[in-house]
Amino acid sequence: MTKLLTPLVLATTLVSGMAMADNGLIKVKSAHSVEDTANKLEEILAAKGMNIFGRVNHAAGAKKADLELNPTEVVIFGNPKIGTPLMKCQPTIAIDLPQKALIWQDYSGDVWLAYNDPAALAQRHDLQGCEKVLEKVTGALANFAKAATSS
Repeated sequence: MTKLLTPLVLATTLVSGMAMADNGLIKVKSAHSVEDTANKLEEILAAKGMNIFGRVNHAAGAKKADLELNPTEVVIFGNPKIGTPLMKCQPTIAIDLPQKALIWQDYSGDVWLAYNDPAALAQRHDLQGCEKVLEKVTGALANFAKAATSS
């Protein structure tokens, strides 16, 4: 398993030069607002045939509770053609599927897009026998994030 994780982490870092791995998350700084980044991501995902299962606006939810939160949204997406083989390798990965992208504005005003690092998920769920699928997922997520965040 260790041999699998190192190339996946390296590939994730190389594909998205501005990406940072932290706590099992890949974070990419966005050149756009939270809303524009989320909109752009949804457009990219739809164009690639991904299913958009939902979008959660946490700041709007906070406002309904008379609380304040910087713009924060989660886009939930996936594709059964990719997720199903992963679940066949290890059913517990279903708790982390469909994929999610978190887009938020930090207290400095910077906007970030984060998603679960496939290498961390592989380790968490002890995925074995799905290396090719994981490589595809790693590259696809990095490409989606880069396209949604770059100017």
